[in-house]
Amino acid sequence: MSHQETEVLVVGAGQAGVAMSEHLSARGVPHLVLERDRIAERWRTGRWDSLVANGPAWHDRFPGLEFDGVSPDGFATKDQVADYFARYAEMIGAPIRCGVEVTSVRRLPGRPGFRAETSEGTVDARYVVAATGPFQRPVLPAVVPPEAGLHQIHSSDYRNPAQLPEGAVLVVGAGSSGVQIADELHRAGRRVYLAVGPHDRPPRRYRGRDFVWWLGVLDKWEASAPPQGAEHVTISVSGARGGHTVDFRSLAASGIQLLGRATGYADGTLRFAEDLGRNIARGDADYLSLLEEADAYVERNGLDLPEEPEAHRLAPEPPCVTDPLLELDVAEAGLASVVWATGYAVDYGWLEVDAVDERGRPRHQRGVSSEPGVYFLGLPWQSRRGSSFIWGVWHDARYIADHIEIQRGYQRYSPAEAEQRRPARSGARA
Repeated sequence: MSHQETEVLVVGAGQAGVAMSEHLSARGVPHLVLERDRIAERWRTGRWDSLVANGPAWHDRFPGLEFDGVSPDGFATKDQVADYFARYAEMIGAPIRCGVEVTSVRRLPGRPGFRAETSEGTVDARYVVAATGPFQRPVLPAVVPPEAGLHQIHSSDYRNPAQLPEGAVLVVGAGSSGVQIADELHRAGRRVYLAVGPHDRPPRRYRGRDFVWWLGVLDKWEASAPPQGAEHVTISVSGARGGHTVDFRSLAASGIQLLGRATGYADGTLRFAEDLGRNIARGDADYLSLLEEADAYVERNGLDLPEEPEAHRLAPEPPCVTDPLLELDVAEAGLASVVWATGYAVDYGWLEVDAVDERGRPRHQRGVSSEPGVYFLGLPWQSRRGSSFIWGVWHDARYIADHIEIQRGYQRYSPAEAEQRRPARSGARA
């Protein structure tokens, strides 16, 4: 086993770790990035086969490199995204060691810094950046017991329709993952039930501009915190098949059965909350509000962008919304599988310092943790709404690099050396 020392240890070489390396290198800060798999491994093997990025290529990237083989308004496939980060890491000469797992990080006794135990030895570092992101532990709600006899997987393990046993499928989750998986299964000929929880529903494009452009010019990316009660609300938008606005009315019209939140199971029957109508209405309100703000922006700035009055017109509510199904007999429905698109929880069990709360969640301010010398990167709403997007991670990494450089300046300070560098007086003032 080896031992190594460095100034900054970055754990994780996904988009967060690569961005962190770029900013540290730009400041001349010695560092090492450790990755237990390959660069951007989650994009390669932790997603379904047909996944594409939710943001267009012109926007959802780092400033220093464009996507190769993707049109600016196109949506990169998951493999193109992974290749992009591998290429970016090579371009900036990032000091990344793959295949090395960090098993623990503890503060060094009696002196500054931390010791990381890894699968290949130890690393001592003055600062540690946890760049493992938010997709660490899939959340599988304890709603349907194993004895129900249903094939249950998390969206992180879903790959394609052929993977699931024959029969109907229940997809739980109204975010981008749940909606796209439900649509793909339906297009493959499956009978699909989709449990819809609270969500935001922006237009994919409006008046010739992608929604990411509208959020930019309307200054919504800079929101520092989600609205009260909306901390865990997902966003429903799709880059699939060239990108389109998610419309639950259209999904219902196509044959997908919409349901409220899944709440329980007993005696062969699944139960759902009476919140479907409210969740759809809330998403519609979010959608229409953005259209209205966009129209006001166009008028205020005298822009020549084509009007889209039809975008403001919502189709009538489908029967599954006006008369929601609250119970589903599993056998009668022919239900064979459940795909839980219910998000992830963080897992910092390896970080054995005072930087997480009693629930294991990071205690931080813009990524600067409560444990001096420890930083987090890649978290949703880390500094702003845009933190969840690729470009947002890059800007968050720059802030952390600045903070580390400031702290290094304090550590380098010596009163005696400062006095020696002080310019000599040229004489008494008249």
